[in-house]
Amino acid sequence: MKKQYAVIGMGRFGSSVAESLTRLGFEVLAVDDNAARVQAISESVTHAIQADSTDEDALKAIGIRNFDVVVVAIGQDIQASIMTTLILKEMQIPTVIVKAQNDLQGKVLHKIGADKVIFPERDMGKRVAHHLMSPNILDYIELSDDYSIAEIQVSGALVGQSLRQLDIRARYRCNVMAIKQGNKMNIAPGADDKLTGKDIMVVVGQNSDLALFERAYTE
Repeated sequence: MKKQYAVIGMGRFGSSVAESLTRLGFEVLAVDDNAARVQAISESVTHAIQADSTDEDALKAIGIRNFDVVVVAIGQDIQASIMTTLILKEMQIPTVIVKAQNDLQGKVLHKIGADKVIFPERDMGKRVAHHLMSPNILDYIELSDDYSIAEIQVSGALVGQSLRQLDIRARYRCNVMAIKQGNKMNIAPGADDKLTGKDIMVVVGQNSDLALFERAYTE
């Protein structure tokens, strides 16, 4: 049985999460206290309801306890975000994921029981910075404080070489997880497969090692 998701807060981030989960085939409940936002998202998700998420009785009335994962995507109102998280954890929601705007808010959310805290604005800023640093860095995702995944467009000295020749693991302590070309994803690239200018390498490693690899091949 597929997990059921509820997303609270239909700003740009919340509505994007709700719509994406729906497209992936999950049942999604969208919640916001603004009627216009609820109306705008109503045809893109399974259910859309206007409710005050800081009101425990209102959350009970919409059946929030039936959902496996609740994403709290409330924007500027930090107090509402914290209060909503507290109520959800007291209601024993299995997984509560909360959007934070800064590290201080993130620490507070962790302390009151949020299972995962995400920083979409900060993370997007880092992705843009990496792309500006090198246009060949198509995406950059932090897995932790020390490890990340980078999507690197194959170009320059990389073209025509095999993974065996590049020996990325030994030279840079990074691992090539996959090679993408268009809609195709090769999750087990052969050591002797030659890279082409149409390929995108998906590389994981420590941030410092990834930086060395990026500088060596993407400048």
